[in-house]
Amino acid sequence: MTKLRLAAAGVNQTPLDWETNRQNLLDAMAAARDVEASVLCLPELAISGYGCEDAFFATGVQQTSLEMLAEIVPETHGLITTLGLPLLVDGALYNVVAFCCDGQLLGFVGKQHLAGDGIHYEPRWFQPWPAGDVREVAVGGKPYPVGDLLFDCGGVNIGMEICRDAWVADRPGARLAARGADIILNPSASHFAFAKQELRREFVLRGSRDFHVSYAYANLLGNESGRAIFDGGTLIASQGKMIAVGPRLSFADWTLATADIDTEATRRDRETASKPRRNPATLGGATVDSKFAFPSITPSHPSTKAQKWDTSPPPKAEEFARAVPLALYDYLRKSRAGGLVVSLSGGADSSAVVTMIWLMVELGVAEVGRSAFLQKLSHIPGILDANENADIVRRLLTCVYQATRNSGEVTRSAASRVAAAAGAEFLEWNVDALVDGYVDTVSQAVGRELTWACDDVALQNIQARVRGPGAWLLANLRGALLLATSNRSEAAVGYATMDGDTCGGLAPITGIDKAYLLDWLEWMEQTGPIGVGPLRELAAVNAQQPTAELRPPTENQTDEGDLMPYRVLDAIERAAIRDKQMPVEVWQTLDEQFPQYGAKQLGAWIERFFRLWCRNQWKRERYAPSFHLDDENLDPKTWCRFPILSGGFERELAELREMLE
Repeated sequence: MTKLRLAAAGVNQTPLDWETNRQNLLDAMAAARDVEASVLCLPELAISGYGCEDAFFATGVQQTSLEMLAEIVPETHGLITTLGLPLLVDGALYNVVAFCCDGQLLGFVGKQHLAGDGIHYEPRWFQPWPAGDVREVAVGGKPYPVGDLLFDCGGVNIGMEICRDAWVADRPGARLAARGADIILNPSASHFAFAKQELRREFVLRGSRDFHVSYAYANLLGNESGRAIFDGGTLIASQGKMIAVGPRLSFADWTLATADIDTEATRRDRETASKPRRNPATLGGATVDSKFAFPSITPSHPSTKAQKWDTSPPPKAEEFARAVPLALYDYLRKSRAGGLVVSLSGGADSSAVVTMIWLMVELGVAEVGRSAFLQKLSHIPGILDANENADIVRRLLTCVYQATRNSGEVTRSAASRVAAAAGAEFLEWNVDALVDGYVDTVSQAVGRELTWACDDVALQNIQARVRGPGAWLLANLRGALLLATSNRSEAAVGYATMDGDTCGGLAPITGIDKAYLLDWLEWMEQTGPIGVGPLRELAAVNAQQPTAELRPPTENQTDEGDLMPYRVLDAIERAAIRDKQMPVEVWQTLDEQFPQYGAKQLGAWIERFFRLWCRNQWKRERYAPSFHLDDENLDPKTWCRFPILSGGFERELAELREMLE
C-alpha cells in the first residue's frame, strides 16, 4: 500500500482539564476514522495542556498525564496517531509525543529544540532531547523506547518534528529523511500572531520539498490558558505542494484537515534528488517496527479547504476580528464568568471591546450553531433561553456610561448607539457627586481648594478612578468579568488611570496600538469580516477625535493633544521597544518617516516617550492579563521585560538634545 489518507487536527484544550482534553482527542480520532484517515497528527502536549506552567513540575500532573495516555491508547484502533505529554526520563522532565499505532503504544519522541523566547518558557520546565539519543523508559511496568525515533508502520516510515524543531536551521527532519522517513508529523503549540501562518506554510512546504516527504502540521486551537491564542491551523503538504489547509480560529472543539498521499511518489523524489545523501549510520536514533495494515481509501474523498477569509497572506483586519472574539469566548466559558461588563465611554477603545463581543456571538453562532454555542455557556443563568443573536449579547454583556460634568452628548450618544447595535444592556449614571465628595474631602484635609491650574492631573485622575468601583460593583452583581479597555499605546506611556480605566480582570485590546485600532474601527464600520459585514453604528465613534473628557469642555481636550499624534507615538514605540533603538537612533528613524513635523518637535516627542515609558513600568506590571497578538506586546509577564526602576535613559536623551541644538 503506497497511497494513504493523512490527517491533522486542531484541538481546543485546557491545562489540567483531563476529562475534556481526553474527550476532544477521542472525538478528533473518531472523526479521522470516519473519513478513512489512517495517520492523524494531534497537537503538542495535548493530553495535559500546553500552558500548565509550573504545574508541570508536579508529580501528580506527570502521573495523571500517563494515566490519561493509558486510557486513550486503546482507542487508537485502526489509526496511527500522536499524543503529547510531559514525561520524566532518568530524573529529567521532557516534552514528548507518544506514538500510538492501532491500539498500541510504540514509544516516545522527545522535543529537541525548546521554545524559550517571548511568550514561551519551555526551558524552565523541560530539558531538550539530544539529537540521535535513544533510551528506555518504564511506563505502566513495561519498557518503551524514548528519544530520536523513526517508526516503520507496515512499511511506511513516520518521524516527528515537534513544533520549534521545524523553526531551526538544523531541523531533525533532515536527519529523519536521511534515515528513510516517508511522512513527518509536526505536533505543535504555536501561538497566534498576525501573519504568522505564512511562516508555518513556508516551513511545511520546505520540509515536504527538501526532505522528500509528506508533511502534516497540527496546532492547538483557541484560548488555551488565558493569554496565548492558538489558531488551530492545520497544514498538509507533499512534494513541495500544499494539498490541505484546515480552518483557523474556529469556535469548534476540534477541526480536521485530510489529504491523500503517495509514499512511492515521495520515495522516487528522494532517489532522484541531486543533493548528496547523509549516511544514516552516523545520525544515531533508532527505528521502531510495527505491523500495520493500511486500509484502502475512497479516491473521491476531498481535501479540506481553508475558509474564504483565510487567504495567503491573511488580512490583518480579518485576523484581528476573529482572534480576539474567539479568545474572549474561550476565556468566558473556561473561567465560568457569569457574563461581561464594559465601562463604555463612547470612545474608540471601549467601543472596540464591545464590537469584539458582538463579533464573538456573530461568528460563533454562524460557525457552530446557536445550540452548541450556548451549551458551552450553560453556566450563565438563562442563557439557554436566548433566541436571536441580539438576545444572546444582551444576556452576556452589560455596558455602563458613567458621566461627569465634563462628558459630552456626543460620547453619550455614541455609547448608547453602539450598545444598542450590539444588543447589549445599556445603563448610565452620573458620578459627579462621588467626584465632588472626594475633592471636598481632600481639599479640607490639605487646607486648600483643589484647582485646575494647580492640580490638573489629580483632578483628571479622580474622575476616571471614581468610575472603577461602580463598574466593579456592577460586575459583582452580575457575577461577570469586567473588561479593561486600555490599548497598547496608552500602556507604553502610562496614559491611563490605575484603578480607573485600567479596572478589569481581562484587557482584550492591550496588545493593539491606538493608530491601528482606529483604522480597524473604520474597517468595521465600512466592511467588517467576511460573512458578518459592518457595524454601521460605529460611525458615531469614528467621527470623534479621541478624548478622555476629563478636563472642562472649554479646554477641548484630545488624547493626541495630551501626548503626540498616535502614529508618531506608535512609530517611536516600535523603534524604541521592539527594535531596541536608543533615542538618537529613534530620531533618525522617525526623521525619515515624519518630515512634516520638524527635527526639534520629533526630538521633544521622543524624549517625552522615553521619560513616560520609564516612569510607568509599574503600571504595565499591574495591567490585567491581555491577549498576545504580535511581537510588539508590552506585557512584562509574557513578552517585554523592563525594570520598574531605571536610570531613565538620561545619558542617551542628553545626547539627543545635544544633537538637535
